[in-house]
Parts: sequence; structure tokens; C-alpha cells
Amino acid sequence: MNSTLVTFPGGRTSGRSTIAGTVPVGDRHGLVVAETPFHPLDHTWPDQPADRGTIGGLPVVDCVTGAQSNAGEVFIGADIPVRRGSEDWSWLVVHVTETPLPVGTEVDLEVDPAFRAALSAGHTACHLAALALNAALADRWRKETRLDALGHPDFDQAAIASSRIVPDGSVDVYRLGKSLRKKGFSAEDLDLAKVARQVNDRLEAWVAADAPVRLDVPGPGLTARRTWHCSLPEGESSIPCGGTHVSRTGELGRVEVTLSQDHATLTMRLSVSRC
Repeated sequence: MNSTLVTFPGGRTSGRSTIAGTVPVGDRHGLVVAETPFHPLDHTWPDQPADRGTIGGLPVVDCVTGAQSNAGEVFIGADIPVRRGSEDWSWLVVHVTETPLPVGTEVDLEVDPAFRAALSAGHTACHLAALALNAALADRWRKETRLDALGHPDFDQAAIASSRIVPDGSVDVYRLGKSLRKKGFSAEDLDLAKVARQVNDRLEAWVAADAPVRLDVPGPGLTARRTWHCSLPEGESSIPCGGTHVSRTGELGRVEVTLSQDHATLTMRLSVSRC
């Protein structure tokens, strides 16, 4: 099978293609097509959940990343033994169904547009919140460290442990342990209420600016290194990202974060109330 071509980076939620192969996924059926609008769960950084929808009229109960070796063996998700995008491997979007369809069948692919829109809003807001959090925590650094695109110390990249996009929201967990302290960050006497206010004020301003959002898409392959861009009032920001997004910050309506902390982690929960 050839690598799957994907159209979700351009916002597509429907398409028509031919089933190029099938692979077992547990006791279910994994259908691979030549081109798909479905966004699968990424096996390396599973932040955005898989799209929902139908393939050939069948419900897609899951959508995962697969990789096929030169020998023809297909690995799914966490079982993939090579680095994302490794040459000489085919990279596949695997649509998981309860019922098989024969290879060569031409099928319609339909993504649930409401679910996609909710995930896209959550993902764009998650990136904005990370940038706003970087700015709010900038004075906590005692040593020079990597800066984000807006010129603030990149706390998000230095401390992120996990990120999970949910419909109209996200949950990000950051490490506050010894390694971060060695890098120069101080979490002592952190005023979470003050930091949250600063983040939310900045998010409110960025939504009000109705800043344009776009994805740089260097190619149609699943593993192409796509980049999120947003033209914020403070400047152009960019973050490597394989997910889906809204086209302008104004589409987000109201974005709000809450922060909580234990001895070792900081958790940022975000919610979007779209207009």
C-alpha cells in the first residue's frame, strides 16, 4: 500500500476514494484508502482524538495511524517500531469498522463536521493558551531558556508532560520537578489565580483581534511536517502541529482557563464557548 494522502489539513470533511487495503485491528477491520479527510489519532503525540464519521456508509469506530514496512507487515499505533515519517515505510490512515469492505471498492468518506469543529476549536485555543501561559510565567525564569515565537520563555515546551484536546477544550499537564528547576524555572509561591487572570485576559484580547489562523502544509502525506500559524497582535506565531484548527481566533467566542497545582505538576484546563 502507498502512504495515505490526507485532506483534513485543508479543512475537508468529505471525500471519495478507493479501498487500497485492509488490516486487522484486534477483532475489527482496518480499512485503508488512497485519500481520506479523516484525522487519525497520532501514535507519537496523541493529543487530538480521531475524527468520527462513516466510510462506505459504515460507522468509523476508531481511526488510527498505521505503518507498513517494505516486507509488507503493518503495525498499528504504539506498535509502530520506527520514527514517524521514516523513509521506506508507508504511512497509513486506518479507518476501523465492525464490518469489512473489499479492496478496490470505491467509497464515500464522511467526517462528522460538528465533532471536527469542536476539536478544531479546542486545538487552536490550546495553542493560544500555551503562548499566553508562557507570557504569564515569563518572570519565573532565573536562567536563559528557549523562547517561543512571541519572545517569551517557552514554559510550554520545557515542561509539557501531556496534552489532550477535547471537544471545545483541552487539558495540559506540566512537570514542575527537579529538571525544570535546573533549567531555571521557579514554581515557589506561584499565584495560580493571578496567572490564570493574566492568561485569560490575553486570550480575550486575541479572540477579539480575530487573528487569522492557517496551517503550512508542505505535502499531502500523513506525516508531512505541518506548522500552525497565527498572526497575533504581538506578532506571527508558529507551532509544529499535525491537528486541525479554526480559520480565525474570532470563531472561538470565549476562551477560559483554570489552573491547579500539586507538588509535581501544573494542570491547565481550557474551555471554549463558541458563538
